[in-house]
Amino acid sequence: MRVLDACAAPGGKTGQLLEMLGETADVTALDIDAGRLQLVASNLARLKRSARLIAGDAADPRSFWDGRPYDRILVDAPCSSSGVIRRHPDIKLLRRGSDIVPFTGLQQGILESALTLLAPGGRLVYATCSVLPEENEALIAAFLARCPQLRPAARPLAQALAPGALECGVGVQLLPGAEAGTDGFYYACLEKTTAAPSDPRA
Repeated sequence: MRVLDACAAPGGKTGQLLEMLGETADVTALDIDAGRLQLVASNLARLKRSARLIAGDAADPRSFWDGRPYDRILVDAPCSSSGVIRRHPDIKLLRRGSDIVPFTGLQQGILESALTLLAPGGRLVYATCSVLPEENEALIAAFLARCPQLRPAARPLAQALAPGALECGVGVQLLPGAEAGTDGFYYACLEKTTAAPSDPRA
């Protein structure tokens, strides 16, 4: 299985993917910051795992892609971090309402790029540490409406995943301090049914 961990630093999710999928998986860890990729390398060395590490822009496939599609893509997107304020209260001082539109533009760009890299039948997981609908369920609903070759992937009920988790559009929302004692976190799993008409692989 060919897997892309976009926005990978510091590498915790890359390590988890490798532990789940085993040594036969072909995992690429991508991050726009070459310096932060060193954190990924350090974490993987600690776990005694290996992946292909690439510095590149997840919103611009020309900066890193070799043309071969991925079976699975994880987009842990840059976001407002509104779900982790209880651990990082400075976020309340550093973030402004005007920050949200640039974040959603970046998130949309990364998702659109990821879709072009995903093989038909492949799955894409979009995740944020945000509790804002604009970055989560509203963004995913708009993305699905624009992309008829995508559909929500089947998943278990949110309540089976973590106490206090909420069904939120086609995704799952965890709220800070809910029963599970987690930070605020959102994810949605999407499946590509066919190649897009404009896709060169169509």
